[in-house]
Amino acid sequence: MKRKLRMGMIGGGKGAFIGAIHRHAAALDGLIELSCGALSSRPDNAIASGKELFLPDARNYGSYEEMIKTEASLSSDTKMDFVAIVTPNHVHFDPAKMAMEHGFDVVLDKPIAFTLEEAKELKKIQDQTGRILALTHTYSGYPLVKQARQMVNEGAFGKIRKVYVEYPQGWLSKLSEKDGNAQAAWRTDPTRSGKAGCMGDIGTHAAHLAEYVSGLKISHVCANLNTVVEGRLLDDDGDVLLRFDNGASGVLFATQVAAGEENAIKIRVYGEKGGLEWSQYDPNTLLIKSLDQPTQLLRAGGNYGALSSFALHNSRTPGGHPEGYLEAFANIYRNFALTCNARNEGATPTNEMLDFPNVEDGIRGMAFIDNVVLSSQSSVKWIPHNI
Repeated sequence: MKRKLRMGMIGGGKGAFIGAIHRHAAALDGLIELSCGALSSRPDNAIASGKELFLPDARNYGSYEEMIKTEASLSSDTKMDFVAIVTPNHVHFDPAKMAMEHGFDVVLDKPIAFTLEEAKELKKIQDQTGRILALTHTYSGYPLVKQARQMVNEGAFGKIRKVYVEYPQGWLSKLSEKDGNAQAAWRTDPTRSGKAGCMGDIGTHAAHLAEYVSGLKISHVCANLNTVVEGRLLDDDGDVLLRFDNGASGVLFATQVAAGEENAIKIRVYGEKGGLEWSQYDPNTLLIKSLDQPTQLLRAGGNYGALSSFALHNSRTPGGHPEGYLEAFANIYRNFALTCNARNEGATPTNEMLDFPNVEDGIRGMAFIDNVVLSSQSSVKWIPHNI
């Protein structure tokens, strides 16, 4: 495909946080351009937001329904190629469904939907339409997270025995949703966020990272969810014991009331012969631990031939030039775009191109939310991680 992919955006206008992140990430590699948008659920804000981004008046829409229907009627050399949906959780399913049914691919913020049933329905629609759907589990986009996954997959550590993953934040240590914080307001509102707060927002990131790096699937959970801040309607803290499908065990904790913490996601995985450790606070370093050798330190960098093809494919700069959150986010967009282009050209995408979170990951994320909530409310110790 000898042109940039044309992106339409739903949500992400004035007052939003994640929309700008998506736009920066999508533009980073020169494969995608923003062509149209319905940037708010409020038509006046949507139009004003589009003007600030210099969208043409004819393609600056007041609603996503108008955008999808109008864009679908345009010629193939003009209309958008895909939509990026960056709305609160309760406005994921309908626009994703409508977009795929009108012939558009989708990039969607996590969690994939408001309920597990909606997530499964999106899978059916994707199967029927043949569209491509990417889910922005950002932390899987880091080069050294991909290196870790490949080393586990190649048996560098033997059979995996233990997985520890944590995601502490502190930004909800106060009742910020009552103080005009729009991001806090919808994330702590069960009518917009869903049945889980902290576990739906960042716990799903931790669960995805655990499965992505270890190559295992969570089979059972034993959860304790807490609402620490008085007056809050959803959990803001939680701990989950994990069992995996190979018999390994693990621990996941996620909290948004660890005052002073930022986004301190971290994972450790241990096998029979050694283990690994990665933290977003130092994302360009991967620690490799062994029974009988000193700890090895791997560094990110496109000039380091010792890294796997997956890590190198997702590296842009030589070692010593840090690649961070925006670049990890951009790797999801880049691989999505390369996969779309390969399909459009009748080619087969490489495994490296296809390495982005998809609808199956979304279903597993929604099942994780359901099962940890059920476990926390139950007197039964272990709850099967049913899909």
